[in-house]
Amino acid sequence: MLGTLNGALEVRGVSLSGDDISAEVEGFNVLEDRLPVLRRIEIRYRLRIPPAARELVERALERHQDKCPTAATLKGAVEISWSAEIEEAEA
Repeated sequence: MLGTLNGALEVRGVSLSGDDISAEVEGFNVLEDRLPVLRRIEIRYRLRIPPAARELVERALERHQDKCPTAATLKGAVEISWSAEIEEAEA
């Protein structure tokens, strides 16, 4: 989903690279018939954005999960949630 988010930002003219965009991801399994099965993924984005780009970034965040091929593949089988820490870089 990080790649999809970064692509959505690029389309909106917001280029983030290196330390400006990252994600921490945690998966949660449950045992079903003694087999660990992935049921939930939590993603925590950290973004350092240009000044005055917050509205564009928030719009990209709102829509990126619906455009992500991986999220679409897992839909209905694995719950995906995300949060974002957004910091505006100094001009």
